[in-house]
Amino acid sequence: MTSIMPRWLSLSLVALAAGLTSAPALAQQASKPSAEPQAARLPKGITEKSAKVNGVRINYKIGGKGPVVVLLHGYAQTSHMWLPLMPLLAKSNTVIAPDLRGIGGSERTQGGYDKKNMAKDIRELVRQLGHSKVSVVGHDIGLMVAYAYAAQYPSEVDRVILMDAFLPGVGKWQDVWLLRDLWHFHFYGETPLALVKGRERTYVEHFWNDFAADKTKSVPEADRRIYAAAYARDGGMRAGFEVFRNFELDAKDFAAFSATKLGMPFLVLTGEKASGTFLIDQVKLVATNVSGTVVKGAGHWLMEEAPKTVIPMIVEFVN
Repeated sequence: MTSIMPRWLSLSLVALAAGLTSAPALAQQASKPSAEPQAARLPKGITEKSAKVNGVRINYKIGGKGPVVVLLHGYAQTSHMWLPLMPLLAKSNTVIAPDLRGIGGSERTQGGYDKKNMAKDIRELVRQLGHSKVSVVGHDIGLMVAYAYAAQYPSEVDRVILMDAFLPGVGKWQDVWLLRDLWHFHFYGETPLALVKGRERTYVEHFWNDFAADKTKSVPEADRRIYAAAYARDGGMRAGFEVFRNFELDAKDFAAFSATKLGMPFLVLTGEKASGTFLIDQVKLVATNVSGTVVKGAGHWLMEEAPKTVIPMIVEFVN
């Protein structure tokens, strides 16, 4: 499928080994609730905490009061990506933005990175905070966790927003999974870890630059420093690689989930220069109430590349 994510370009292992830039200084130890640089100041009314759920300590941001909205980030980012959106949703909702297992300020575990289990992490967090019914928003890997949440606990999910990636195990998913330019789906193990050690920013910068429609309008520099530091901490890259290693297991789980179509409303947002209509078509295979929008001129990083389009759509759909 050459039409999927046309701007996603390959980097060679030689370039990775060379290390075109050095990684930023390591962030604070993950034992502290906030493991991001001081630049990541929280908006008024948003706090950061952690909780032990499903055998893992999950770091999360929370604010507001009202119906619960859960925001799930993707790879090469953390819950920090949602800070521009959280105060807007918090006006009439309780907003929870966790760092997924192994990422950001959350605990790096040896296993448990299949999306079915990662969804269980989030559901147990929601329950521990005293809530049951939620709306779920997910970008990239976060959308896979969001779908797994809705598929496993459909009576507890009010509505779902999925943003730019794909669903393993659904439809022609292998057309994306096996794309040459998406080699990172298969880049894990001891040798890849050795290649990226000390070069973490070089590696994740590839995603921010090459998956954007215009790298100058992609993830801003201040955020890049935060994310690079988060992934450079001990175990951060290995945990991220495990997220991809589990795609085949995710495909089996999602194929089973898709046998029962979901009835809650879905909004699917994709970038014209990224996944296009592919994700929208996939979601129509697993849900009966689907609306989709391809954001013109945007790449993968919708919150950064098209905030004036995407943020109002999220707020309107959730509310």
